[in-house]
Amino acid sequence: MKITGVRVFVTRPTGLNYVVIKILTDEGVYGVGEGSLNGNEIVVARYLEHIKELLIGHDPHNIEDLWHLIYRSGYWRSGPVFKAALSAIDFALWDIKGKVANLPVYQLLGGASRKAVKVYGHAGGRDAKEIEDSVRSFLERGFKIVRCQSGDYGGSGRLDYEPPIRDGVPGTAIFEPAGYLLETPRNFEHLRNALGMEVELCHDVHEQLTPTEAAWLAKQLEPYRLFFLEDPVMPEEREGLRQIRQSCTTNIAIGELFTDRDECMMLFQERLIDYIRIAPLHVGGITEARKIMVLAEPFSVKSAFHGAADLGPISQAAALHLQMVIPNFGVQEWTDFSSSETLCELFPTPCKLVDGYAHPGGAPGLGIDFNEELAKKFPYQSTYMPIVRRSDGTMHRY
Repeated sequence: MKITGVRVFVTRPTGLNYVVIKILTDEGVYGVGEGSLNGNEIVVARYLEHIKELLIGHDPHNIEDLWHLIYRSGYWRSGPVFKAALSAIDFALWDIKGKVANLPVYQLLGGASRKAVKVYGHAGGRDAKEIEDSVRSFLERGFKIVRCQSGDYGGSGRLDYEPPIRDGVPGTAIFEPAGYLLETPRNFEHLRNALGMEVELCHDVHEQLTPTEAAWLAKQLEPYRLFFLEDPVMPEEREGLRQIRQSCTTNIAIGELFTDRDECMMLFQERLIDYIRIAPLHVGGITEARKIMVLAEPFSVKSAFHGAADLGPISQAAALHLQMVIPNFGVQEWTDFSSSETLCELFPTPCKLVDGYAHPGGAPGLGIDFNEELAKKFPYQSTYMPIVRRSDGTMHRY
């Protein structure tokens, strides 16, 4: 079997752009992959167009060799654009291998270690009571773990967005930490009083705080037994996690912005985190994400793979296949793509949720497809990440 072509698509079906590839073979079997990168999709797509010629003529079964062929194809390696492109190729190659073997990818990785993958949903509200009501709605749908937020990213410390400057260019949000730092512990005090201590709750700081602020917050939240506190500091301030660790025993999760195993190693070795939040989509695919989880296992670090809506249905399927297998599984962030009729038509058979658990299914490969003709009806539109400033106009951390 030989690779005969690679098709690259950028489509925007629901307000978010997705980068999708199809790797074609001379035997008619094709694989689908995804390289979405919020705000930079067109850059990833152009890079895929640049490197796809390196794959032509190779045997798609040789995933490890092709991974290193692409990884070592340039003098500069790693980074989010490069790793998203590499992940798209890796996903598609695993999809081909599964289809040829007539097995789901998780069986090729060693078989299931669990019946299904436990996931968490996103609850939120303007105040503690609204958050409580939102959490209850998730529990009623069978979720076992729920993320709890007040307002937008970072909670009440962030004020409403100003109107967009023009189409596609976001307005500016204002963030001041004092309100957020004071309100968040009060919200969790309310939630524990209303829901009890056994319900699994987590919270995402979205890298808004300094290490000292984050340590103070983690200490204040310690009595409320969080499943984890996510992204308390920016990824480049990994050393700041020592300060948080020394202040309390609140579980810490970080890593959704990581693209390289070297970013993880110190955190594992010094036991500074409890959950690693990488996305297979952004670290080099199933091939590399599995190696990172092997490195995490001796240090009791569990997976909590990133799975926001800007990571599409193919990425979600790939993450579920890997999390079905690894022994140090923790949880999977969940986006319900199956609730969108458009996405179900564009990505036939997206993964579904049953009673708080997701399963990638038993179909060969990744178990998901891509309708390239339908994708043409949803052309790419440029988007940008939010702009956040302090009240005096200074650019904020996010």
